Amino acid sequence: MLLLLQAAPLVLLVGLLVSGRAGPVPACLAALALAVPAALLSLSPEASGAAFLAEETLRGAFLAAQPIGVVAGGLLFHAAVARDAAAPAGGAVPSARRVFAATLLGGNFLESVTGFAVGAVFALAALRGMGLGGPVAGAMALLSLSTVPWGGLGPGTALGAALVGLPAQTIAQVAAWPNALWLLLLGPVLWRLCAAARIAVTPREKAAQLGLLGAMAAILVTGNHVLPFEVAGILAAGLPLLWTLWRLDPPRDAAEWRRALAAIAPYLALTAALLAARAIPGAPALRPWADLPGVPLTHVAVVLWLVSGALLLGRAHPARAALGALRRAGRPALAMLLYVVLARLLAGSGAAAALAEAAAAALGPLAPYAVPPLGLLSGLVTGSNVGSNAALMTVQAGLGRAAGLPEWLAPGLHNFAGAAGAGMSFAVTALICGLLADGTRPVQLWRLLAPSLLAVVAIGWAWLWLLA
Repeated sequence: MLLLLQAAPLVLLVGLLVSGRAGPVPACLAALALAVPAALLSLSPEASGAAFLAEETLRGAFLAAQPIGVVAGGLLFHAAVARDAAAPAGGAVPSARRVFAATLLGGNFLESVTGFAVGAVFALAALRGMGLGGPVAGAMALLSLSTVPWGGLGPGTALGAALVGLPAQTIAQVAAWPNALWLLLLGPVLWRLCAAARIAVTPREKAAQLGLLGAMAAILVTGNHVLPFEVAGILAAGLPLLWTLWRLDPPRDAAEWRRALAAIAPYLALTAALLAARAIPGAPALRPWADLPGVPLTHVAVVLWLVSGALLLGRAHPARAALGALRRAGRPALAMLLYVVLARLLAGSGAAAALAEAAAAALGPLAPYAVPPLGLLSGLVTGSNVGSNAALMTVQAGLGRAAGLPEWLAPGLHNFAGAAGAGMSFAVTALICGLLADGTRPVQLWRLLAPSLLAVVAIGWAWLWLLA
């Protein structure tokens, strides 16, 4: 009976989101209403329920403040550079190379900087500039959300690591390997979509795109081992993007070179600032709880706000642009806060661990293979890497421990699978369909992207087979 009560918040959350009867905020509020009695009944008899609820709510708010700060900073940065952010692949005539540059390169690059599905919005605008629309254009745009663990400089990865008590760099390193393999498999998915749009992809162009995806995968894996994980996504997509844009439309004179440099200067400045901040050892940090990661003065959110603020000063109406960006951050910020508090209640009370142990016992030797599909489902339902990790990271980590996996394997795989699902989630597909405004439905996008969804689970299972 207690196990059913412990599972009820997650079951209700999934049910409401899948049915479409409630959005992320109302669904999480309903789940929280069930989580409170479940958490209280899971506590030891001598524990104080009121003190537990107050403590875990404060701890959840502190953890949530970090990804909220990153998301808001990313939207501020986007507002500061929006006037210069022309679609790199825009053009009257669509081509395989321009579609590739707009989606798997340009969209992933912007998503790495800003998060919040901005990469898909950007990619769709570029595709529509080429005259593409309908389900095929929507599915192409969603391919730009294939490096979500590093989207918005990785707040979801950092939060998930904090929830399970592991270094964020380790979680990113584990997720990078399956994500890199997935990127290589997305090339054929894009070619299939191009064929549906009657865009020819020659064997030579396929080889070139596979080479660029290979470079992107190699940079992603290497970057997470030698650089701060927050910048790995920027470099992995940004460097191949610069090369592709130069091949598509090389600057022909000094004026064009100046315009090109001015367009990329804000991104270079942000990358340099992030690297410089991470190079400062022992920066002062706010750390109200010894067992939770502190917020140093060099935190990625602090750097984002400072760089964005400096760039906004160059706008004609900086205050107006900043307020508009912060207003857009309001609803996702509330959703993040609620999801993290829900995760803290379930984890701190022992309910998440009990669910993981029960699942491991029921599945026996197959228990580890539940991690990738559960991760994918959590991303599809919650719509963000932050939401996916907050909802199920602790359960997945407990499942991994109960199954005897290395402590980093299940969280890392969940981070990959959940982020992949988030890029094709109910919320994001609804956003893309709304922007298309031509009658396209999410189910049409999922049908076109079915090979990509299946690949996530297959790669996760293969990685488990190799490493478990």
